[in-house]
Amino acid sequence: MTGLIAHSIMKKIRVGITGGAGYTGGELIRILINHPNAEIVCVQSNSNAGKPIISVHQDLLGETDIVFTDSLSKDIDVLFLCVGHGEAKKYLLANTIEERVKIIDLSQDFRLHAHSQFKSASGAVRNFIYGLPELNKEKIQSANNIANPGCFATAIQIGLLPLAKQGLLKEVYTTGITGSTGAGQSLSATSHFSWRANNIQAYKTLSHQHLGEIGESLVQLQSTGPIDVNFVPWRGDFTRGIFASSTLTCDWSLDDLYKLYNDFYRQHPFTIVSKDAISLKQVVNTNKGIIQLERHGNKLVVHSAIDNLLKGASGQAVQNMNLVFGLEETLGLRMKAAGF
Repeated sequence: MTGLIAHSIMKKIRVGITGGAGYTGGELIRILINHPNAEIVCVQSNSNAGKPIISVHQDLLGETDIVFTDSLSKDIDVLFLCVGHGEAKKYLLANTIEERVKIIDLSQDFRLHAHSQFKSASGAVRNFIYGLPELNKEKIQSANNIANPGCFATAIQIGLLPLAKQGLLKEVYTTGITGSTGAGQSLSATSHFSWRANNIQAYKTLSHQHLGEIGESLVQLQSTGPIDVNFVPWRGDFTRGIFASSTLTCDWSLDDLYKLYNDFYRQHPFTIVSKDAISLKQVVNTNKGIIQLERHGNKLVVHSAIDNLLKGASGQAVQNMNLVFGLEETLGLRMKAAGF
């Protein structure tokens, strides 16, 4: 039986989404209403219950007639938690989710090893696997609960994982710029159009919350010697995407480095290595992560780019759903970049 026929007759995955009014919730809906093996059963939003989804996500006009609910259906196979940081734990403590239901959390609540085990409202212990397929694909395929990685963390990690596997990381200096959607849908002083327009600002210098998960992932591949990642994030004057550049000392030739990266990502369909200069427009509206390498003397610069709402959030969450349920990893995620 061909994969296409198998997909068409397979029972659909019944999906519940909590926090469906935000950016990540909206992107999940956009992907899943066109996913051949998924059916959205309910989209929960306490503040919008009873309203049609298109009243919030106007880009879905003509695509769906789903209405927000104030409660979660019990008849689901997977629950996506699209709530704010710290809210996922509160939600699972306040609501009983059947043990058979798989959970994919898009917050940072369960990403670190110290927080990956959680006792839910029913008393059952849920163990969360860090959901970066380029690092943990086999673990994800046998997992019931996924902690979806952060957006900056994803962009930086895909740039550094091959080097970590070879033990080449000591001190790394990374800068990364993100669009305004990375701040979430709630309005803040630095997400107003009038503030963002024609403006750039560094923030959380050397103290960004994603440094913890980056460090744990790199150590998973390179366990000997300290790895010091110095990260300066920037707020950018655009809506979507992350572009990161990591600089380190490395004596390998560029040809050997490209071979290393191509070999590492050969079985990972969404991470692409380019010898040409890369740009944000190549990844926005896709689940791709693209990487380019440059050398000057003994300095290596690794550029990496992703869409913060897709490979950095909702797209990667669906990629993880596909892996958890034994589907083709790319199913529902073949989207073209808005190149012009």
